[in-house]
Amino acid sequence: MPTWVLVADNSRARFFMAEKPASPLAEVQDLAYPEARLHEGHGAHGFGNDGTAKQEGADRFALMVCNELEAARNSGSFRKLYVVAAPAFLGMLRKHQSPALKQLVAGEVDKNLATQDPSTIRKHLPDYL
Repeated sequence: MPTWVLVADNSRARFFMAEKPASPLAEVQDLAYPEARLHEGHGAHGFGNDGTAKQEGADRFALMVCNELEAARNSGSFRKLYVVAAPAFLGMLRKHQSPALKQLVAGEVDKNLATQDPSTIRKHLPDYL
């Protein structure tokens, strides 16, 4: 069973897999959350709205990502998971992971590499996944 790597920020989540511990990464899925890139409404600036809507959107996206991972875990798609995410988003992902999913997390990298190519992402992970 392969190892999966999730690479995410608050607007994009990419799922990679490595067949063997030293294999290169192959992208298997790409989820986008374009709402996270939209600017706050005109009345949002200066009235105490300190990005709350943006935070809630990122939190919803983290839940969506964890639901995808949970479905993959339930179907036996991976045996181990590495999570690479922007630091704030990593905390949101942790909050939404089920106990069973948390047990499969072999490591975390708190960097935003969501737009990087697979070989660059691979360099931030252990040699043997």
